[in-house]
Amino acid sequence: MLTANDVSLIYRNGEGVTYAVKKANVTVNKGEFLGLVGPSGSGKSSLLYLLSGLKNANEGDVAFEGSSYHAMANGKLIDLRRKRYGFIFQQHFLINYLTVLENIMVGALEQSDPAREQANRLIAELGLEKQRNRLPWQLSIGQRQRVAIARALINEPAVVFADEPTAALDQTTGHQVVDLLAQYRGHGSIVFVTHDPEMLTQADRVIRMRDGEIVSEEKRERGNTVKRGIE
Repeated sequence: MLTANDVSLIYRNGEGVTYAVKKANVTVNKGEFLGLVGPSGSGKSSLLYLLSGLKNANEGDVAFEGSSYHAMANGKLIDLRRKRYGFIFQQHFLINYLTVLENIMVGALEQSDPAREQANRLIAELGLEKQRNRLPWQLSIGQRQRVAIARALINEPAVVFADEPTAALDQTTGHQVVDLLAQYRGHGSIVFVTHDPEMLTQADRVIRMRDGEIVSEEKRERGNTVKRGIE
């Protein structure tokens, strides 16, 4: 569904170059939970930005459902991110003067009755009924991140990109967030970036990165793990 072919993200400094991502090949399958893991500076977030179209590859290309990012006009790529993708970041980026319901509705394509019904369904599914009319400062950190998840899911995206969404949370709350996202698997795909392998126990595949390169891939089937090194 989503493929990256030999993609590189390069930063130039004078005559030197630094590869944030180097010659990466990735396929995100429909309805799967894909984890990207590695230490700080390994390139995992940069790879997520390339996959989601938030950054343009200097080399190689990314395609969604067969459509190349390079071949898309900028407006079409923005439209793709808006309509087909959902985003969750380490910071929740909620709007302080809006309620939980209003913050979720910010992500909706249309401010319509069906969108409001969907927002209310997500509020119920994520256990936020009592917080529906509260402001962000009245919520716990975990509750704020659940609101951010609901905002990302309101348009039922084909792919949810989650960049270190548990980094600021304790282990228990972090696992709760992962569990909530994992429930969306099958409806759409999850691309989940983390530095903590413990947050990827529910992933279908785990790609490990170091120094901008993919160094291994683990495929998990029926509780078993198959590890493949990348030379």
